Amino acid sequence: MTITSTVPGTAFDALESRLHGRLVRPRDGDYDAVRAVFNAMIDRRPAVVVQCLGPADVAQGIAFAREHDLVLSVRGGGHNVAGHAVCDGGVMLDLSLMKGLRVDPSGQVARADAGLTLGELDRATQTYGLATPLGVVSVTGIAGLTLGGGLGWLNGRYGLACDNLLAAEVVTADGQLLQVSQDEHPDLFWALRGGGGNFGVVTSFVYRLHRVGPVLAGAISYPWAAAHDILRFHDDFMASAPDELSTAVSLARDEKGRPMVTIVACWCGTPEEGERALAPLRAAGPPQADTVGMIPYVALQSAPDVGFPRGRQHYWKSGFLRKPTDAALDTLVQHVPDMPSGASGVGLQHLHGAAGRVAPDATAFPHRADQYDLLILSQWDDSEDSERNIAWTRTLFEAMTPHLQDAVYVNNLGAEGPDRVRSAYGLNAPRLAHVKRRYDPANVFRLNQNITPESEPPGSRR
Repeated sequence: MTITSTVPGTAFDALESRLHGRLVRPRDGDYDAVRAVFNAMIDRRPAVVVQCLGPADVAQGIAFAREHDLVLSVRGGGHNVAGHAVCDGGVMLDLSLMKGLRVDPSGQVARADAGLTLGELDRATQTYGLATPLGVVSVTGIAGLTLGGGLGWLNGRYGLACDNLLAAEVVTADGQLLQVSQDEHPDLFWALRGGGGNFGVVTSFVYRLHRVGPVLAGAISYPWAAAHDILRFHDDFMASAPDELSTAVSLARDEKGRPMVTIVACWCGTPEEGERALAPLRAAGPPQADTVGMIPYVALQSAPDVGFPRGRQHYWKSGFLRKPTDAALDTLVQHVPDMPSGASGVGLQHLHGAAGRVAPDATAFPHRADQYDLLILSQWDDSEDSERNIAWTRTLFEAMTPHLQDAVYVNNLGAEGPDRVRSAYGLNAPRLAHVKRRYDPANVFRLNQNITPESEPPGSRR
């Protein structure tokens, strides 16, 4: 049974007449392009796509889905590997046309609409020598990144993206438009900072900005024979690293297919201090290649983009690694050379400094410690290669599981079971379920890493 057999065409016509944006249907020539998301493994067909131009369109889309008992999905940048942004047979809210942005350089704040990407926000704020912590791939949408926490190159000095969120505009399941901050709806404001898209559709964000000029950054690569020693050295080195330094380790293949270990570093401080701080890292090995130098911050943010083109198949596994023991490092070194796709890799992004010092319950993002976000990121072009790439990813993840915390970065989760979702929210899961019951008791917003509403106590009334 198709969705159009249960919802009359006149209902879609009526919805279209109420929109400021556009209604895209399967009959439209650009329907396939509009419904596509970053991960080519995801191929879902919504009954209709509401291309929103503002909160009023969002409210109309939510109301329509509820009236006709249709599943609802929400797309910002469409970059999440799980593909929850697009649904089968329901209503897809597409926020990607909502690009409004206002930067206040004197107040050091930015109000950014939910359709913006990291690169678009960075380019605007860097005009004034300012930035807010975001992620590490500039084509990612700001919305999903921020709502899940937001780990990036400035985490050591300025924290996560969610730590720099000052306010948000949210359309709730019942169509209300709420202004949310520490002073207004503080329970919802707390939940938005790490609880994902479970509580409403965030249509705009207000960020705190920081002075960020050119950064001392680049990649330092070492031969694979030294991989274990370099990983051990890097961990010891970062144990006493200043907040201004953030790093990520990549285990991947070079252009000739040979495994290699690379450390990408970003120093957000004075160049002279950065040169001194990075000297031991640059001397280790010795390195095969060293591209560290002063570059514009936007250049660092966009550098990985070429490695993640649209149209590839993606399958990820992830978890937090508190301490890379020798056994954990041996496991990584053993498995990476067997990686089926040269486009894949294993990343160890270091969380430390300001991001690690926030109390675990101060925001919904609970994973506050000096540790690594371990991401096994498999990507390949041909769907016929899916089985062996997925099998390799699962094998490595199972081998690494004994070394990982019972914790995972929600933005890295694919389509996984409820236990893994609970691990993403950790000790904050019960409080998040309570907030969910208040703002979305019917679980309208369930196409996400879902938090089910807290059950009502016996005899209670709404």
